[in-house]
Amino acid sequence: MSGAPTADARPASLPLRRVAAVVVGNALEFYDFLTYAFFAVQIGQCFFPASTPGGQLLPSLAVFGAGFLTRPLGAVVIGGLADRIGRRPAMLLSFTLMGVAIAGLVLTPPFRTIGVAAPILVIAWRLLQGFALGGEVGPTTAYLVEAAPPHRRGFYASLQYMTQDLSVLAAGLVGVGLADVLSPQALTDWGWRAAMAVGVIVVPIGVAVRRNLPETLFETGPDAAPAPGGIGPHLPAIGIGLLALAGAGIANYTLDYLTTYAATTLHMRAGLALGATVVLGVFGTLSDPVGGLLSDRFGRKRVMMIPWAMLCLAAIPTFVVITRVHSAAALYGGAALLQVLLALSAPAVLIAVTETLPRHVRAGAVALAYALALSVFGGATQFMIRWLIQLTRDPLVPAYYLTGFAVLSLIAMAALKESAPARASAKRE
Repeated sequence: MSGAPTADARPASLPLRRVAAVVVGNALEFYDFLTYAFFAVQIGQCFFPASTPGGQLLPSLAVFGAGFLTRPLGAVVIGGLADRIGRRPAMLLSFTLMGVAIAGLVLTPPFRTIGVAAPILVIAWRLLQGFALGGEVGPTTAYLVEAAPPHRRGFYASLQYMTQDLSVLAAGLVGVGLADVLSPQALTDWGWRAAMAVGVIVVPIGVAVRRNLPETLFETGPDAAPAPGGIGPHLPAIGIGLLALAGAGIANYTLDYLTTYAATTLHMRAGLALGATVVLGVFGTLSDPVGGLLSDRFGRKRVMMIPWAMLCLAAIPTFVVITRVHSAAALYGGAALLQVLLALSAPAVLIAVTETLPRHVRAGAVALAYALALSVFGGATQFMIRWLIQLTRDPLVPAYYLTGFAVLSLIAMAALKESAPARASAKRE
């Protein structure tokens, strides 16, 4: 895990098969992180006793949110490591820590066996997961930007979101399969553990492929030399990027909540509810690279803002249809529409924030902006939506929550500078 420069580091010509080693690891990490959200009901029943029916869901979602508390710490520690000694050792560290946390959660006995120690251990593993993921996004996104030819940065960076959505698809397929073949009690007792254990099995593969990546931190180029003032001069851009990323995070976790929403608010059976996850994964996986390619062709701002404005307008009517029609077709159609709009916009936001930062602060700054965006805003999304639904008895709460933050995020997107190389050069001329 040495960070010494190597003469063979050639990020600009790095083939996509090597980039796949980065994004596959990202997909594996997010698979297990998101699987917790999809099985929140079953995990709550396993680890959190309650005197009222369904009372385990809120503490389960609160523990899901606890995983976001340590993300900023992971961003500072692992992201800073990536800027000092290299992207590769930082990516190896985050992936290994995630594997340990996943295995710990899978092996934790239920509350009925070890009592209060069970929820304490679950919280500890979630905090470790959050720390690992906080240090994952910055180094891997920086690596993708540095590995890409300038005219393909949007596409390369879009693979970050594409693999996250691919992990949503994988988690959804596993969840639907388990829900169809297992009884509700078996799903609670061990079904969710089997779904998360898939991630444990592939951890050694992820470590192996990342160990063989060339380093990109020490490559020469216009963005390689440290600029005076460190990260300070870039704080305004980081703050704007944080707000833009926060909207994408809130939208993402609102849509991920659709499975729990369908089961607990719309009272659909588990198999149908988990089908929403499959829909989100399919349409996200297909749309993310399209958004990246469009941002390379037409610029970051246009591609991030137009679909996002449409998302702001579509969220409330879509949820009205979902709640009134109350069918799988309405749920899946609404999920597909909102996911496409989100997936077309989000990659352009991430790449715009990343490529405006110089290399010597890029991984840490992106990691911190992303972690704070999700910790302050995204991590509380599912808990807040559930709490507000219980408080107001209004099934449209997710739509109001999503729309309000999406509008604020749209304002931040408007303040971001155009960073696509061809567009930025044309403006300077």
